[in-house]
Amino acid sequence: MTESINNVKKDLYINGEWVQPSDYKELINPATNQVIADIAQATEQHVEDAIQAAYNAFKPWKALELKERTAYLHKIADLLEENADRLAEIMTIEQGKPLKESRLEVLSGAESFRWNAEEARRLYGETIPAPNDHKYEIVYEPIGVVGAITPWNFPSGMITRKIAPALAAGNTVILKPSGDTPLSALAIFELFEQAGLPKGVANIIMGSSKEIGEAFTSSKLVKKITFTGSTPIGKALYAQSADTLKKISLELGGHAPFIVHEDADVTAAVEGLMAAKFRNNGQVCIAPNRIFVHESVKADFLSQLTEKVEALKVGNGLEENTNVGPLIREDAIDKIKKQIVNATDKGATLVTGGHRLKGEEYDKGFFFQPTILDHVNMTMDIFYEETFGPVIPIITFTSLDEAIEMANDSEYGLASYAYAKDGSAINKLGRSLEYGMVGINSVAISNPETPFGGVKQSGFGRENSHLGIKEYVTAKFVNTKFE
Repeated sequence: MTESINNVKKDLYINGEWVQPSDYKELINPATNQVIADIAQATEQHVEDAIQAAYNAFKPWKALELKERTAYLHKIADLLEENADRLAEIMTIEQGKPLKESRLEVLSGAESFRWNAEEARRLYGETIPAPNDHKYEIVYEPIGVVGAITPWNFPSGMITRKIAPALAAGNTVILKPSGDTPLSALAIFELFEQAGLPKGVANIIMGSSKEIGEAFTSSKLVKKITFTGSTPIGKALYAQSADTLKKISLELGGHAPFIVHEDADVTAAVEGLMAAKFRNNGQVCIAPNRIFVHESVKADFLSQLTEKVEALKVGNGLEENTNVGPLIREDAIDKIKKQIVNATDKGATLVTGGHRLKGEEYDKGFFFQPTILDHVNMTMDIFYEETFGPVIPIITFTSLDEAIEMANDSEYGLASYAYAKDGSAINKLGRSLEYGMVGINSVAISNPETPFGGVKQSGFGRENSHLGIKEYVTAKFVNTKFE
């Protein structure tokens, strides 16, 4: 176990104090299956204490001069950058992704804090033409206490992307991180403390997802819930929030199509697919999961892709030459194996990979071969089910309209990608794909300044950009009559 893990706080952080409960839960490293820490588990009372602390801190934080509030955010960004190497190591040990990916995730979180600190200065209200002796105004105000629930696949990025705009707008927060990857969150909260963030402004609790979720949804003090995770859990939170009519934003499942048009730059398309698909070993809600390739370029595309996939180095994310780390848990491997068996039983061809990795380096961890399946069709589970792993299913098409129709045949609508050169094809793709985000000749669709979110069963609300910070405010209309 490294010193970085030993030194991270393992307790709850409530009202500016580290709180030690009676119950702790073991945390494992997915690359070794070894226990790396014991993590505090909150009781119902701890959750209520955190909510009350955030509520008590809200009015003073909201009333703070904007210059002072944004100074805290810039200080946090500085600390994230200064501690990027340490935070990256913690993330890789508990989550598995390669160190270089972990470090970029931490740095993107620093950018999120900087962007939102400046965007808080641009929460412009509006003045509406009014009758004589009247002034009509729209004023944006913070909504109040925010309950944030984050997943394991981006244990730093999902946290910073939610907390930064919430704090910038003047809200206070209680964070419930994933039980699989709490150390990254705890390490970030250590930096909040180091930055001098006022007591109660940001609190962190670990424990039962069901119990904490129900506490958030039932509380009259929690005014907003932001959740990233599975569609079924998102729906449950949405339903549970009905009685208290909370503002809610949900970033849920995805099943991204990746279309390679007949005139595409095949080499660029392969490079884009490799970057997007194998980031975090395919455990990404915006990872390409259905690869539609025009029949005229398929042979070239598959040849280049196979060479690159077979060159990937799978291993412990702490090793310098690792391209792909482990999956998060054993059940992730089980799901992938079932999808592959179902596809091959129905006529798909295994081009490369398809099996669990074995040997001294892999036996204790959750490692799976990067995989390509050809001749995938709509009868197979993998066509409709999100994979969340290193499997590339290839589907052949003959016309762009056919590809778009198949791409849209999904209950999800988060991210989509396409490679093409023809202007009319590009325009059709951008307008016709039923997804919240479309990347054309680029897979870079997540940036602090651009909106991130989906449609259909992928949820609603947006993160990042000027739209993201507005998820954490209410619009108040003020009509002033001058005597």
